[in-house]
Amino acid sequence: MHPAYLLYGPLIAKVVQSKPWDQEAMQKDAWCLHILIICALRGLMHAFWCSFCNLHSLTRKRSIHQVGVDFKQIDKEWHWDNFIILQAFMACMAYYSFPFLGNLPMWNSKGLIFALLLHVGVSEPLYYWVHRFVLHSDFMFKNYHAIHHASPVPQPFTAGHATPLEHLILGSLIGIPTLGVSLIGYGSVGMIYGYILAFDFLRCMGHSNIEVVPNWVFRIFPFLRYLIYTPTYHNLHHKEMDSNFCLFMPLFDALWNTIHKESWELHKKISTGVNAREPDFVFLCHVVDVLSSLHAPLFLRSFVSIPFENRLFLLPFWPSAFVTMLILWAVSKTFVITFYNLRGRLHHSWCVPRYGFQYFLPFAKDGINNQIEDAILRADRTGVKVISLAALNKNEALNGGGTLFVKKLPNLRVRVVHGNTLTAAVIIKEIPSDVKEVFLTGATSKLGRAIALYLSRRKVRVLMLTLSKERFQSIQNEAPKEQQSYLVQITKYEAAQHCKMWIVGKWLTPGQQRWAPPGTHFNQFVVPPIFPFRRDCTYGELAAMQLPEDVEGLGTCEYTMSRGGVHACHAGGVVHLLEGWTHHEVGAIDVDKIDIVWEAALKHGLKPVFSYP
Repeated sequence: MHPAYLLYGPLIAKVVQSKPWDQEAMQKDAWCLHILIICALRGLMHAFWCSFCNLHSLTRKRSIHQVGVDFKQIDKEWHWDNFIILQAFMACMAYYSFPFLGNLPMWNSKGLIFALLLHVGVSEPLYYWVHRFVLHSDFMFKNYHAIHHASPVPQPFTAGHATPLEHLILGSLIGIPTLGVSLIGYGSVGMIYGYILAFDFLRCMGHSNIEVVPNWVFRIFPFLRYLIYTPTYHNLHHKEMDSNFCLFMPLFDALWNTIHKESWELHKKISTGVNAREPDFVFLCHVVDVLSSLHAPLFLRSFVSIPFENRLFLLPFWPSAFVTMLILWAVSKTFVITFYNLRGRLHHSWCVPRYGFQYFLPFAKDGINNQIEDAILRADRTGVKVISLAALNKNEALNGGGTLFVKKLPNLRVRVVHGNTLTAAVIIKEIPSDVKEVFLTGATSKLGRAIALYLSRRKVRVLMLTLSKERFQSIQNEAPKEQQSYLVQITKYEAAQHCKMWIVGKWLTPGQQRWAPPGTHFNQFVVPPIFPFRRDCTYGELAAMQLPEDVEGLGTCEYTMSRGGVHACHAGGVVHLLEGWTHHEVGAIDVDKIDIVWEAALKHGLKPVFSYP
């Protein structure tokens, strides 16, 4: 919790110390409780609007800016809710200045009418004048208002990202109708709640990156375009800054001739989806567990902008996350969770709504493959060039590393990529050149086979843990005769007790890890990653690469990856797209292409994320 929230302490203390049996005392202190409730509702209003904007599967075609919110903007807007605290103190001052506000009735319908009149007659024109001639004057813009316009992709949280001076102005504008109506005798608690929440609702709507007002409304009722602004209308102001100055009503821009000439045409394009772009690349990921499903932009934008960790504040959300995933599972629908631009290409992450453990249930196999197939066909229909399969979506036992789909759908235009070639390259390149022996679990998997064959070419002795002599010999026979002696089959963990480089492709229990000698480094490609039980050893992360620096609109960390880092299989698909390769990368890894893919990744600015100490 940020220390600024401690400023709510006096209000909370006032509510707590109130005596429930003393009606007079309760009524006297009720205003403290109302301020706290309104502050909570205002925060939830902004959070829910932001979550809606990040429901990319529903809103992407009506996005105004075809780019996501990047880490830089998220960091700038991190304390977006400070204005709620400031305006809470303004409310406290109002209550102390006008004690009668604590005795307002719960409802007075006349108050709503007078509040609307004061808003239209005073707040709207006053804001227009202050906004245009004061905040956009050279001095005030440079020293105050520019921070609000610094966000390239407006979102509901952007509405709260401004200087204290601007929030004092907005707080005063809110106070004109609420306090004014109360002073003339028509005030009520319901009017105050309704006006403040409606004010925030419209602020959030205008700052969203999604056009929510359908075009047919203005086509049937043309006069409404002057009574209510739209996200497109307000986004033009953020972009151009010399027009569309109104608070909520374009009528005042019309009166002073400051309506942007493209306002109505652009609204038509955005609201009808004409402006929408289809992705060039899709990374098809999956859910690892219930809590990690909350690591998506539709939950908490700030939480998603840092690597995932299990945190205590997530536990209350566990039931809702579980139910949501069951619903998505029932409708069998993949959904968009993130998108970013790289070299003018639009990249999407689509999520298959399945938990990690479900991939190992025999009866779930067909259902999961059907969902993956549907996603591939959807990508093919929309013109996607490359779709890359995440860890368990390309499981050998599930679909042969994607081979099932390529054989079943021979006329695909989209290229299906498992990305394992680059994953193998990252794992191999992390191994120091002076290492002469490694211990390999998951040795007969796609990655294990490729790693073993490649290392044998480097004359590294590979201890391959497998009980199947036939599978071991099949891999050994793929190597030239002079390299076969470097591949050694072992059947017990004890045989690796003197090897300090373990490459883990199969989950290890604490008992199995204890056979590693002190100082061992666990380099791993197992999903989920193994738990770091040994304090005298080091543990590598899953194979990953850092995206190029010119990536735009990336504001989400991919699971436990650092900012800008993606799993190597994701990066493998990106390289496939950037190189313009036209082959499918499915099934067994071509060992001869490991260096080719590695060099291509480095050429395009991707950087390995090594964790070896």
